[in-house]
Amino acid sequence: MSQLSSKHLLGISNITVDDINLIFKTAENFKQVINRPIKKVPSLRDITIANVFFENSTRTKISFELAEKRLSADVINFSSSNSSVKKGETLIDTVNNILAMKVDMVVMRHPAPGAHQFLSRHIDANIINAGDGTHEHPTQALLDAFSIREALGDLKDKKIAIIGDILHSRVALSNIYCLQKLGAKVTVCGPPTLLPKHIGSLGVEVSHNLQETLEWCDCANMLRIQLERQEDKYFPSLREYSLQYGITMPMLKNLKKEIILMQPGPINRGGEITSEVADSEQSIILNQVENGVAIRMAILYLLAGKPNS
Repeated sequence: MSQLSSKHLLGISNITVDDINLIFKTAENFKQVINRPIKKVPSLRDITIANVFFENSTRTKISFELAEKRLSADVINFSSSNSSVKKGETLIDTVNNILAMKVDMVVMRHPAPGAHQFLSRHIDANIINAGDGTHEHPTQALLDAFSIREALGDLKDKKIAIIGDILHSRVALSNIYCLQKLGAKVTVCGPPTLLPKHIGSLGVEVSHNLQETLEWCDCANMLRIQLERQEDKYFPSLREYSLQYGITMPMLKNLKKEIILMQPGPINRGGEITSEVADSEQSIILNQVENGVAIRMAILYLLAGKPNS
């Protein structure tokens, strides 16, 4: 079996283009599996996986759990809200207690950037980053790139716009890394207050004009406003933001070419996109959800074949 170059998936910055292509090739096979009448395969039988979430999650958590069960793994779900973390237990102690129960793999979401890198230096189990603060969300970037490739073909020289709250988004950073590794051209667009100061140093174009960005791109990835991470006021109001940076159907119809629309979820309907746009034929949002299961199955399967040493 082909293997990834690393025993962990800590971030897109830690994997190679060959790794990404191997994940995509494996995901294509698993996508066929999950569309069959019998959707389960015994690939990870006798493998135990712990889903350790220190932050709330709906899509990512359900997607991982479904991927694990489709592969016949034994699954343990851990939530910090009803655990000993509330009593002051450290991250390493929490995970070591879980590993003492002979867990083979840990899927973790944590609010602290770099938590997964820290953990990887202290435990032997495979670690998959399901989001670390505002740093990275590698599986989302992989499923996004996989979905774009399905819709547009090879990503080389494709023009991808990432629009919205770049400053607080872990999805944005992972997407930039992944798309650039696959040869795509990336522009980030949003109000100056929601763009990191040195974002241009990552090799992306920076725009504050939504209309110009939509005219340029082949695909627009609309990020939601992450109010839960915002301690200060970055724009006058959600209505004002929507008027400046929200996408409507008339805007799409007035473009010279047809583009595809993505959104990593959850969708703020009437915010970054209207309901009409979200449910239009140009939207691949539900394709992203389906591909998320296949991509995560591929990652779990490939890492399970990587020795823990």
